[in-house]
Amino acid sequence: MADEILVALLDVDDWARYRDIRLRALRHDGGAFGGSLEVEEQFSESEWRSKAAQYVGLIAMYQGADIGFMSVENLNGDFGATCWIGSCWVDPDFRRKGALSALFAHADALSIEKNWRVQGLGVWIENEIAISAYEKLGFKKRGDPQQSARKSEMFYQRMIRSIS
Repeated sequence: MADEILVALLDVDDWARYRDIRLRALRHDGGAFGGSLEVEEQFSESEWRSKAAQYVGLIAMYQGADIGFMSVENLNGDFGATCWIGSCWVDPDFRRKGALSALFAHADALSIEKNWRVQGLGVWIENEIAISAYEKLGFKKRGDPQQSARKSEMFYQRMIRSIS
C-alpha cells in the first residue's frame, strides 16, 4: 500500500481540501491538536485561505482520497530548527500503512529547496503513540516539556531531526 500513497503540495486554492481533512482530524482526534473543532467549523472561506497561506501544506492520498496531512512552516526555531511541522494527522484506517512516512519522505525531498533540513515539531507529552512514530522517523526529544499557549493545562514535547 505504501507504494500507492501519493503526496502533493497544497496551495491557497486548495483551502477546501485543507478544511475538510483538518475538520476530520479534529472530529476524530481533537485532543491531539491545539485547535478546536467548535471554533474551526465556523471559519469562513477567507479564514481557511488565510490559514492555508501561512505555511506549506502536504496532503497524502490513496486512490484519490485524502488520507493524511501536515503543515510545514519555515522559521528559526529552538535547537536549530529551520522549519516546524504542524497539524500532522493520518486517517485511522491508514495508520501503520506508510502514510506518515510518505508525508515525511516528500518533505525530505524538498528539504534543501525549502530550507527544511532541521525539522521540529511538538507533541503532547501523553501521546506516546505519536512520540514513538516520530522517533521511528528519526526525531529526538529535545529540552523540557513546554506549557501550551492555547491549552494551558497541557504540555508538549519538542522533537527535532536533521536531514543530511
